[in-house]
Amino acid sequence: MQRKIIYLINPISGIAEKGDYINLIKEKTSEQNIPFEIIHTKADGNYFFLREKIDSENITDVIVCGGDGSVNNVARSLLDMDVNIGIIPMGSGNGLAYAAKIPKNIQKALQIIFQGKSSYIDSFFINEQFSCMLCGLGFDAQVAHDFAKQPRRGLWTYINQTIKNFICAKAYHFDITVRGKCFETNAYFISIANSNQFGNRFTIAPKASLNDGLLDLVVVKKMSKIKMFLAIIKQITRGKINEHDDVTFLKRDILYFQSDKFIIRNLSSAPLHIDGDPAETAKRFSIEIIHEAFKLIQP
Repeated sequence: MQRKIIYLINPISGIAEKGDYINLIKEKTSEQNIPFEIIHTKADGNYFFLREKIDSENITDVIVCGGDGSVNNVARSLLDMDVNIGIIPMGSGNGLAYAAKIPKNIQKALQIIFQGKSSYIDSFFINEQFSCMLCGLGFDAQVAHDFAKQPRRGLWTYINQTIKNFICAKAYHFDITVRGKCFETNAYFISIANSNQFGNRFTIAPKASLNDGLLDLVVVKKMSKIKMFLAIIKQITRGKINEHDDVTFLKRDILYFQSDKFIIRNLSSAPLHIDGDPAETAKRFSIEIIHEAFKLIQP
């Protein structure tokens, strides 16, 4: 079957100039003799209009040239469609791309588009909202909310907002149900991960897999700021999973669970992010895996 590609390019994602990238995409795709079209991403994140276009024009691949937020919007709109989704990482956060071993170098990413294989990856719903890689409650969500307000994006802006929020970080009260057991805890943040990446090559869930049918829940409990910093570094480097422990007796600084669903009662109204974008929080979250949600082009 002849491939037909749509490239969706976010003209404001990240901080890089897009003009040269667009010309390179045109050149390299033309060399492959693959029909293609370039469309700008939509500010409202609604790509349901693509469903009819995919069917009527026999589109085989939709390539997202942007960050995790753009990937989320496209994958959510195209759920249940027989189409391959590819990523050329051009966003401020590119966690799903990095987890799938898709490089940020555009020529190498294009090679994967042309020569890679598509395979199903998981996603999940959080209170019926779609997430393709990572959600967070608390500290990291506040960083996402503040980062979104900045006039300039990029890694250094993200680091700056992280430092500012780290200094004044507070703990939030949660009630968590996992594998049929409940416990309460005060925590600086909770991450629900299908990908092991925060989005800037910062690994918070080292054992997470894109297609294992499980979500990884990481709870960073209340502790001193110095201890929190050291505990997170330990988490990144060791990545141990306490899968055989009884959650009612866990006393570690960072708790790590794997399951296909969780329930979180957000008793202190901690802020929420979904795939790095700020989202409206709630008092209760029901989180459940979507196994083999969509096909992603990977190396």
